[in-house]
Amino acid sequence: MKKFVYLLSLVLVTFTSCSLDEASRPPQIVFVPIESVVVPEEFVFGETHEISMTYTKPSSCYVFNRIFFEPEGQERTVAVINSVYDNADCTAEPEETTVSFDFTVLSEEPYIFKFYQGIDDTGADSYHIIEIPVVTED
Repeated sequence: MKKFVYLLSLVLVTFTSCSLDEASRPPQIVFVPIESVVVPEEFVFGETHEISMTYTKPSSCYVFNRIFFEPEGQERTVAVINSVYDNADCTAEPEETTVSFDFTVLSEEPYIFKFYQGIDDTGADSYHIIEIPVVTED
């Protein structure tokens, strides 16, 4: 009886287990170059400001995942992350996309933002660097 239960279990597991075909592969996570940004000319201390970034999705297989944001002192490194799905139904038409985030100013010192723009000819990360001064309202 134990052998029968074991064989039945083995057959059931074999026929109902997940396949590892293309549809079940996890998406690839990629950094997408930021083409343009909209930032204020200056920050007001204590206020929250919206920062917008525009990038191009190479195909419909690219789906916005999140914004990478790494603070270090007064410097902020920012990048857009997309999930890329391996799907034959994707259209290869590039699509311009804009995403944004809110930034709260907690220091009176200027902030330096480094927006990821891809990899240059030498293989190094390339950034668009913007310094934004901070003012206080009286």
